[in-house]
Amino acid sequence: MSLPELTSSPHDLALDSFVHPPDWVNPRPAAKYHLVVVGAGTAGLVTAAGAAGLGARVALVERHRMGGDCLNVGCVPSKAVLASARAAADVARAAQLGISVRGPVAVDFPAVMERMRKLRASIAPHDAARRFRDLGIDVFLGEACFRSADEVEVGGARLRFARAVVATGGRPAVPPIAGLVEAGFRTNETIFNLTELPRRLAVIGGGPIGCELAQAFSRLGAQVTIVQNHPRFLPREDRDASGVLLGAFRASGLGVRLDTEVERVETIGAERILHLRRNGSRERLTVDEILVATGRLPNVAGLGLERAGVRFGPEGIEVDDFLRTTNRRIFAAGDVALTHRFTHVADAAARLVIQNALFPLRRKYSALDIPWSTYTDPEIAHVGLDEHQARERGERIETVTIPFAEVDRARLEGETEGFVRVHAAAKSGRILGATIVGRGAGDLISEIATAMAGRLALGALGSVIHPYPTRAEAIRKAGDAWNRRRLTPRSKRLLEGYLSLRFGREVRGQATR
Repeated sequence: MSLPELTSSPHDLALDSFVHPPDWVNPRPAAKYHLVVVGAGTAGLVTAAGAAGLGARVALVERHRMGGDCLNVGCVPSKAVLASARAAADVARAAQLGISVRGPVAVDFPAVMERMRKLRASIAPHDAARRFRDLGIDVFLGEACFRSADEVEVGGARLRFARAVVATGGRPAVPPIAGLVEAGFRTNETIFNLTELPRRLAVIGGGPIGCELAQAFSRLGAQVTIVQNHPRFLPREDRDASGVLLGAFRASGLGVRLDTEVERVETIGAERILHLRRNGSRERLTVDEILVATGRLPNVAGLGLERAGVRFGPEGIEVDDFLRTTNRRIFAAGDVALTHRFTHVADAAARLVIQNALFPLRRKYSALDIPWSTYTDPEIAHVGLDEHQARERGERIETVTIPFAEVDRARLEGETEGFVRVHAAAKSGRILGATIVGRGAGDLISEIATAMAGRLALGALGSVIHPYPTRAEAIRKAGDAWNRRRLTPRSKRLLEGYLSLRFGREVRGQATR
């Protein structure tokens, strides 16, 4: 087993000392475990820690670095880099706020990346092998392979279990583009090893990872072109949301190639030449680095799932609504089994697995209202159903949209792009889903997710007092807009009659004086 490469930074050495200590010695296995967890990413760590905290005897197996993608090559490093990129963009637009910055903004890219590595290493102790050992968990570093329906082997040791959880995550999907492998490319697993900013960068893929990193590297000074083989970015999102992001990309000078295929990649010296095709027309794009961000594949190879009676396919391990596999002793959570491939969903699924695997009262995955956010600028966040999905389910819906141009805080900060859009059941006002586009959307969506979890109607949000001025006021405005729609001409006439009867003589008396 070889670990994915890191830099020689002292912070990366510190990272490994926590999440894959070179001197680690696996423990002697117990006779039998209540729970064996395969994979120490978010889903695995939450499952192991939670089960052990409830008194279960737990073994945790990890072949690479504990913390999984999120800590090592995903959320943590990417958001650190995005923070630096956003700072550069804020300085660049300071003149719009009356602030004069003399000279161009200077980005120290090696310092940006070293800051990221320092922060990543500082967070690593939370996912450290020794920490989980101290929680009473037997931590095994090595390749796990099921030998039977109730036994896993790692490093020659056999771990018998009453229940097991597969939480091995996913890996980058690499498209079969001629010449791509020969040219060399990066994915989210290797892009954070860069120590020098590429002058020209092609990003293949317009999903969340591609969009976030394309914008970040553009703001840090690279000449970036993002190539997407779909008519719009983030095709799972609201069409208007994708349009706002497209406008932001183009306004910033980021190169955009939508509905475009990469036919092949040619290498000439240190340059990579992408041969692009769109609607029969062809174009050549010359770059120094290529980032591939075309989706994820589940990590199922080499696990011996067949021997354990666990069925899987191209999309990952098959699970029911309780996250059980076809072997009822074995559960699966996180990117290896779920279509929502987010850290917070892996966390939520792990909590379900603990309850469903170890206790008789079970909860369904389908009952969760799952929010998510893409951390571009503007951010795009979503929860629940979109308009198309709601109608597919036969729901009669009404949609309320509040542009941030109507929100004072957004106007005062000069960031009026985007909106709050809420879909509600036409009769009851029950919130079915929402999309928010704008700075801080990922934080704002939680208010609507909380309302959905509490089964609140949209109109109830109009009575929630929000501090003024905040961007969250757009949510209150959505509630107010819904309530105004309930005021039909007939109900308005009834109210006018009531007020006339109650206050008519008093009002008429005032008018005659």
